[in-house]
Amino acid sequence: MRPLIIAASIIFLLILGKIFFWSSDQTKGPGKPGDKKMGPGGKPGDMKPMMVKTLIVGLDNSDKTVFSSGTTVANEEVDLKSEISGIITKLNIPEGKMVAKGFLIAKIKDDDILAQLRKIELEEKLAAQIEARQRKLLDINAISKEEYEISQNKVFTLKADKDLLKVQLAKTEIRAPFAGKIGLKNISLGAYVTPASIITSLVQFNPIKLDFTIPEKYLNSVSPGKNIKFQTDGSIEERTATIIAIDPKIDETLRTLKVRAVASNASNTLLPGMFLKVFINLGSTKSVMIPTETVIPVVDGKKVFVKRNGKAEEIKIETGLRNASSLQVLKGLNVGDSLITSGLMTLKAGTPVFTKK
Repeated sequence: MRPLIIAASIIFLLILGKIFFWSSDQTKGPGKPGDKKMGPGGKPGDMKPMMVKTLIVGLDNSDKTVFSSGTTVANEEVDLKSEISGIITKLNIPEGKMVAKGFLIAKIKDDDILAQLRKIELEEKLAAQIEARQRKLLDINAISKEEYEISQNKVFTLKADKDLLKVQLAKTEIRAPFAGKIGLKNISLGAYVTPASIITSLVQFNPIKLDFTIPEKYLNSVSPGKNIKFQTDGSIEERTATIIAIDPKIDETLRTLKVRAVASNASNTLLPGMFLKVFINLGSTKSVMIPTETVIPVVDGKKVFVKRNGKAEEIKIETGLRNASSLQVLKGLNVGDSLITSGLMTLKAGTPVFTKK
């Protein structure tokens, strides 16, 4: 009897639990799909109002600024090589130092060229003496004009050979083609070099060039002579540069235009290859500007929330230029709209909203 009584008690307790507890949970939990939510007043379809902060949209007289990234480029840069092959007999490479134009950097062995030059000079001297005697004989008609022209041509030929050797001799000297900073040394004294051997490099970066790109829609807003501002990575100092050239071809893939500017670099603090942040001022205009943090990226563009008739309304917008804290709105918002600036991550279209007075 005792086991039966225990079993009956358990069954009775389970029935009571189902009646009083499970039924209560189902009434409190989420309803079936399509059921309307119960608001604070108990009416179907009501949603709890959400407190938000708003900003009245207006026109701002702000600067239109295009932001871009760029790179510093040397004003002049060259790898120094020899025009001829030979052994280096003199080497003067002050690594990392400034040198003047024409500075002798390396000298190739020139003994053979000097020997040929001395031989030509002796032959030229003798030919000149013969030509002088022939001229006197020609004056008294002792020789024909043809004989004189042969001796004269010999003088001209030797002079041309002498000039050729001087050119070859000049090629044994590697000099700086412009003033700049010498790079690292790649060879040593006594090395045999060929025209393919890089002896060192020479870089001139005062002034320094800046290369950057802008979207093609701003093509008519930039032109040579326009000043821009830029900063180097990790620095807040703003510098000024002047646009000197615009690439005549637009990148078909990125739809961008390459622009080149030049800036003074007397302190030599800007080096080629540095990353730059470029700011191009396109002038002042009155436009709708909103805080950047109020814009929500979506798959097909950007959106914001505005307060209308006590509810949050989702608005798709088209944006333009931006600055450090604001974004220009070209389409979607009107002057006087109440832009919602808080609770954007939990806000949904149609949510009742109110602002604290």
